[in-house]
Amino acid sequence: MHFSLFVIPFTAGMIILTVLLAFQYIKWLSNLETGNLTKIGLNIFTVKTMYAVREVFMESLLHRKVFNNNRMLGYMHISLAFGWFMLIVIGKLETFFYTGKFANEFYYPVFFRFFELTPHKSGMLLIFNAAMDFTLLVVLSGILVAILRRFRPAITGMKKNTKHSTGDRLALTALWLIFPLRLLAESATAGYAANGSFMTQPLGDFLAFFLPVQTLSIVFWWMYSISLGAFMVSIPFSRYMHIPTEILLIFLRNWGLKTNEKFTGFSEIEIQSCSRCGICIDTCQMNSQGNNCTSQMVYFLRDYRYDQLRPDLTDNCLLCGRCTVACPVGIDLTQQRILQRKKNTFEQPEGFKYLPANQSVAKAEVVYFAGCMSHLSPTISRSMEKIFKAAKVNYLFLDKNESVCCGRPLKLSGQFEAAKKLVENNRQRIIASGAKTLVTSCPICYKSFKEDYHLNIEVLHHSEYLPTLILQKRISVVPSGKKVVFHDPCELGRGSGIYIQPRILLKHFNNLIPITQEKENSLCCGGSLGNLSMDPDERCAIQKATSEYLNSADAEIIATSCPMCKKSIAQFSDAPVKDIAELVAASLENTAESQKPSKHFKEQEMVEII
Repeated sequence: MHFSLFVIPFTAGMIILTVLLAFQYIKWLSNLETGNLTKIGLNIFTVKTMYAVREVFMESLLHRKVFNNNRMLGYMHISLAFGWFMLIVIGKLETFFYTGKFANEFYYPVFFRFFELTPHKSGMLLIFNAAMDFTLLVVLSGILVAILRRFRPAITGMKKNTKHSTGDRLALTALWLIFPLRLLAESATAGYAANGSFMTQPLGDFLAFFLPVQTLSIVFWWMYSISLGAFMVSIPFSRYMHIPTEILLIFLRNWGLKTNEKFTGFSEIEIQSCSRCGICIDTCQMNSQGNNCTSQMVYFLRDYRYDQLRPDLTDNCLLCGRCTVACPVGIDLTQQRILQRKKNTFEQPEGFKYLPANQSVAKAEVVYFAGCMSHLSPTISRSMEKIFKAAKVNYLFLDKNESVCCGRPLKLSGQFEAAKKLVENNRQRIIASGAKTLVTSCPICYKSFKEDYHLNIEVLHHSEYLPTLILQKRISVVPSGKKVVFHDPCELGRGSGIYIQPRILLKHFNNLIPITQEKENSLCCGGSLGNLSMDPDERCAIQKATSEYLNSADAEIIATSCPMCKKSIAQFSDAPVKDIAELVAASLENTAESQKPSKHFKEQEMVEII
């Protein structure tokens, strides 16, 4: 049996970690939403489990998304995670080749160089020895990058580091010490036993010139074991809980679980999976443009973990989704913020007596819902009416005279029950119209109709609907040839995944200019209804920065497909800001006068629209 007293700290740490993880996992899984355990049972023995294993390898070990976002930061994570994993794998194989059996003490590979002092002579063991030294060197390089990043974040391309709690700092210190201490322990042992390889043996020989390496080796092995044990015990109480929890999250997601309108055990698992890499800090416009460096999701999740979450931190967010797209773990950060608002909000579901009751609704082929924000930019709804008439569409302008909000702004504030009152009122009116299609000009309304109304009809944003009218040859547009840059609204783009249709439409009769910050990387206009406590000057700073960026493309027109975006960008824009509906309507106005031929979609454009 291989044993020395110094293995006790590591062994104790592993036992404590295993017990704590088992307790926490049981607690979370027992708080899953009804039916989720059944969903897990139905999917666990399917190919989805293999997909999960692949994702764990690619994201938890190789950190593909982090690497694609930031190469230096990605290397740091890869060298630590995959490097440590390979030390375990190679160490296990090394002990198998040395002893001829897999069943050894679980700590034996960790302290192999201490227990086996005979110099390796066989070819395979020499290869393993060198592989262990090389892998340790890779991990140490990652530690060096991590230390440099902590004091100089620009080295890894980051503007700011995340702020750690005391517990996080203690865990981080233990992690930073583990591998340098392993190097010293193995090198000191090699100094008197000559069982090292290309890195540990020369260092051991150097130390042996002026130090009592045989005595020191025991000290270093103790320190190495203590640092390992300390890190293991600290995991459940620090940011490093993300290491085991992210793996659980990946499997659950692949088995069909996701965050919804209830805070459940799955929500807890998502929160605990945050690695605090800090990518969301640089992504957040409230930080880069609004000079707010305390409201980012990394701090929101941190404060929730440590029961220090304040309502003002919960409310101070644009809910633009930029951090959700950038998150390498894939946490639904926007929904997590909304769920916490729900906890903090005093519901007022009885304050809607003004809603029309038993109101008669005209029958129509298409229901058009402009939305509250479109009523503040009436040229959009007027343009849509002009287009409907030109296409000879039998439509009903549902909120033309008595506008009732779609309910999503209330939901964003945490007022779920109040929002349901508005949803049900609008839903009954839409159903009563007998329409087969619902068209809206507001991305906020669009997302609400798609997710909350459960309508058995086609729901389209007008940037989706207008190309179909051209495709069906119900309207035609005259090419303008003007240079246009398109701004993706948050709720339509990141929130609903509508990127292709607006671009096809614009390219059809304009010269669309591509920009860097577009599609999922589009900047928020700053006018978001999601922020409940933003300082007006901070909001203006974001609006101005976004407008200046769009104007830097030197386009003749800035196009968007959201009334809120249009108003926010137009405040600081030199170029005219137009909604897509306005541009289409304008092209119809000139049809009779223009000598230019009208256009219809090409075959490939038709495929993309469909």
